[in-house]
Amino acid sequence: MSSSAPGNEPQRTTQRPDHPAPGRPKTALAARIALLVLLTAELMDILDQSVILTALPAIQESTGAGPAAVQWLTTGYSLPVAVGLITGGRLGDLHGRRRILLVGTAVFTTASLLCGLATGPGVLIGARALQGAGVALMIPQVLATLHVTFDGEARSKAFGLYGAVLSLANVLGPVLGGLLTEADLFGLSWRPIFLVNLPVGLAVLLLGRTFVPESTVRKADRLDLTGMVLSALAVLLILFPLTEGRTHHWPLWCFAMLATGLLALGVFLRHQRRRRHDAPLVPLSLFRGRQFSGGLAAQLVHGLLCGLFFMTWTLYLQRGLGMSPFHAALAFVLLSLGELAGATIAARSGGRFARRMPQAGALVALASMVAYAFQADGGQADLTLVAMTAPVVLIGFGLGMVSGPLADMSLAGVPSQEAGAASGLFNTAMHLGIALGTALTALVFFAATGGSADAALHRGAFLGVLWWVGGLLALMWALMFCLPEPANSRKRAHRAG
Repeated sequence: MSSSAPGNEPQRTTQRPDHPAPGRPKTALAARIALLVLLTAELMDILDQSVILTALPAIQESTGAGPAAVQWLTTGYSLPVAVGLITGGRLGDLHGRRRILLVGTAVFTTASLLCGLATGPGVLIGARALQGAGVALMIPQVLATLHVTFDGEARSKAFGLYGAVLSLANVLGPVLGGLLTEADLFGLSWRPIFLVNLPVGLAVLLLGRTFVPESTVRKADRLDLTGMVLSALAVLLILFPLTEGRTHHWPLWCFAMLATGLLALGVFLRHQRRRRHDAPLVPLSLFRGRQFSGGLAAQLVHGLLCGLFFMTWTLYLQRGLGMSPFHAALAFVLLSLGELAGATIAARSGGRFARRMPQAGALVALASMVAYAFQADGGQADLTLVAMTAPVVLIGFGLGMVSGPLADMSLAGVPSQEAGAASGLFNTAMHLGIALGTALTALVFFAATGGSADAALHRGAFLGVLWWVGGLLALMWALMFCLPEPANSRKRAHRAG
């Protein structure tokens, strides 16, 4: 097995002799359509995470959902995604990534229809959980198929577009949810936010079957069922209390679940070590090289700072500055447009700058975050949306330069037969980081506000959050030294040596 050391070229994938190169699209047009299908599958996931937010009041009024049920409309979606990502990735390795992608899309599309037909909160929450299960099968196949299907500059551009799609979906989700709900098409109120997935899902199924090449692992014909149960149990026991703890004021059972989850994680790792030569769910050899390990850690920190920043930012905008929900949404649109621009620049670079691209993005975001902190400290209650436009757009621009290249280079040294497992771990790291960041808000934000609605307390608490986020950006920048350096730098070092 090849090491994923930083000296490896970011555009190459090491193959074992007994694992032939996966199928490739036969023509350039087929490759473009395959890329479009994969990015559309990713787009559906991100949209359905956020499209429901602006429709929640209408859903609550229509179905009679209480506060707890409203919260579970988002939690019920995100938990199955996080719990099933590792297993979904390995299923793609074993049974064919295109096949599992199509199965997940079929489950997701069917669940979207059930969401649109739901008349009560219970059915809607169950259908949302089924959507999450479909996404857990779909999404690991996207990164894994991009990794094994495209090479060199084409792969770097594909991952750059992947980052751009993430940014675009963050803009489209709340806007699309609000527009479709407000339009009240055919008197359906909020239901079109789910029913719109039907034609899109069918298109992914039809085009994916024809144009997405199949790739799988030869001689790997069984799933590690014990590992699957242990990994799902560990992730669930860790994520559930992190998600629900603040709502219930961190009771003792939250800490008991966390401790049990860490114990289950230890048992899982021991089980994987014992099965290292017998098709483990997660090949621990992935962590031998620092390229994947460092990239995975950077992705975890990326999720952590996003979970911490975005939740506290919306509270700062509305409670600290007194903005309306509409104007707060405009601030998120500004940041997301910056993300889209940064991701586009990263996509066009074609991987030429290797780790320098995401590191530059982290530094741009860090400098902009510091500038925003000084602006917020000086402006206090008088800070307007227009005044904060420049630092907000630049924060988004820097973050947009990170997502695509970080995924590309973290997976670059992974052998194709382990691409699904690596993709599942990479996506899980993001979800776990977001949960950790959300939980951290209790310590660095809500502890400072003390449950008060006082605007000055919210402004002061958010300033403290910005310095935390700045430290996390610096840590993410440092972790990205594990990623490959530019090829010309390696050549100069080789000549000097």
